[in-house]
Amino acid sequence: MLLAFAFFWYVQFADKAGSHPVALSARAVEQREQWHIATDSLDYAVVPAYVDSLRARGARVCHVSRWMNSATVEASEATAASLRSLPFVTEVTMTRDHSPLLYGAPQRRKLRTDNIGSDYAYSGKQLSTYNLLPMHEQGYEGQGIRIAVIDGSFAKLPTLGCFDYVRQRIIGAYSFVDDDTQGVYDTGSDHGVACLSTIAAKTSNYHGAATEAEYVVIQSEEDPYESPKEPDNLVAALELCDSLGVNIVSISLGYSQFDNSSWSYTYQDMDGRRTRASRAATIAARKGMLLCVAIGNEGTDDWRYLSAPADADSILTVGAVDTDSLIGSFSSYGPSWDDRIKPEVCAVGVRTTVYNANNVAYRSNGTSFACPLLAGMAACVWSALPDENAMQIRERIIRSADRYAHPDDHYGYGIPNAWAAYQATPTNIQEFSTETPGVSKMLRHGRIVIIRDGRFYDLTGVRVF
Repeated sequence: MLLAFAFFWYVQFADKAGSHPVALSARAVEQREQWHIATDSLDYAVVPAYVDSLRARGARVCHVSRWMNSATVEASEATAASLRSLPFVTEVTMTRDHSPLLYGAPQRRKLRTDNIGSDYAYSGKQLSTYNLLPMHEQGYEGQGIRIAVIDGSFAKLPTLGCFDYVRQRIIGAYSFVDDDTQGVYDTGSDHGVACLSTIAAKTSNYHGAATEAEYVVIQSEEDPYESPKEPDNLVAALELCDSLGVNIVSISLGYSQFDNSSWSYTYQDMDGRRTRASRAATIAARKGMLLCVAIGNEGTDDWRYLSAPADADSILTVGAVDTDSLIGSFSSYGPSWDDRIKPEVCAVGVRTTVYNANNVAYRSNGTSFACPLLAGMAACVWSALPDENAMQIRERIIRSADRYAHPDDHYGYGIPNAWAAYQATPTNIQEFSTETPGVSKMLRHGRIVIIRDGRFYDLTGVRVF
């Protein structure tokens, strides 16, 4: 419950003096060892005494972020003012007030069309668009891959028959929404269910993209608010994914305009570095996860650009096409402000067949649905190539896309081909040298980078420019 006359605030700490690394799951530790991901300062916990001091001043701590070294709290304006005087606090910024609700997340992210009754066969066509069926025929459907879907509520998920086949592999449900009385399975929105269904639903007439994976569902979106607190919830959700050893994250959320317009982002903010959610998405990629993020549904609006965290580096930003491979008019445009190709790839988001909270299949429009379809494809490819890391799987997917040689700001590199991605020759940027055709090294912004195909990578193969 909200405190009387309280608001939500972002509190930035100055340091992590005396802190220690957080505990990761055994799976997460094993994967980091496999892919040689070293522990760094981002893995150190927020200083517990700092958090205790916020509570002692009367603030309710909602969650903390080790990556941002911060806390999100609920407090009155007077309490927030007192927090600013603490010697280890460098910033206290309001992230949610009581502004009128102008946008409403469900309406902006999902454009429902027609109910299709009992004819679910369309799911096969949306998988065929990126040639996933040969992967299924070979038995690759996400085995060994852990997928997180971060969204709003997952209404009635525990009782929906379309998830009966995978129910034992839905291994966790978490919420970072602090004033939601019903939590992850709130009946207020079925957007999360619809997104999850494209990956995990399986019936006699419907087949999700990766029905043999493990799944984690996480609620970060606060229906019907649209405020900067939601991106901070998303940061906390991504840190949880890191702790749980999640491999692939599907995020059909995006932030550009808020109910309080003074907080809204500009296109110049879409450079992958300015918003906390986008920085966290890039950090998640550095920690070994493959993030799939919907580019947004604003292609015909005044704001026609991508939104955060779709502007993040080293992820797969996903646009929406139909089953004839034509881009959806609503699919938002790239590039990022710093002129990186966005979206990277596209999947079916026009008249996509999904399930709702009544266990009924219907067709719906939105990059929200293209995103998890792409995540499911990535899970199938990764299950077939378990020794490769997230960046190698990402590279395979991008290189398999039908516009790889001539990307643009609407399709990106185009529609990937799952079977071609699987069969492609492995790419290991660490093995490249300046003698490799089309590859060179240079010093840029104080560090050595590798240049390949006009893009810049660090020495671990992570895209940096």
